[in-house]
Amino acid sequence: QVQLVESGGGLVQAGGSLRLSCAASGRTFSSYAMGWFRQVPGKEREFVAAINWSGRSTNYADSVKGRFTTSRDNAKSTVYLQMNSLKPDDTAVYYCAADPYYSRNYDETSYDYWGQGTQVTVSS
Repeated sequence: QVQLVESGGGLVQAGGSLRLSCAASGRTFSSYAMGWFRQVPGKEREFVAAINWSGRSTNYADSVKGRFTTSRDNAKSTVYLQMNSLKPDDTAVYYCAADPYYSRNYDETSYDYWGQGTQVTVSS
């Protein structure tokens, strides 16, 4: 079992920045790839970013490429999502998730464990 807890969400103006954190406990964090997804009420959950177990490989949705950066600190069992140049369209509940593989990191069905989510609201 892996328990995931997100933090860092909040209200920010367009153009601003937020950094989300996802703290893990339980089984060995460093053996998991980690992903970020987001969901707006009434819409399907969508892929945002992923990072492999070592942090040397990342993947981003086109909609956030160049604005968001994911990183991890295995010593702290934490993964981060730095979000810059935020837009109102980035408003959503953001979830982190753990995946024992990395090959289909964009696919939510690849992930075994999920956090409870943190709300990000970007005002225009």
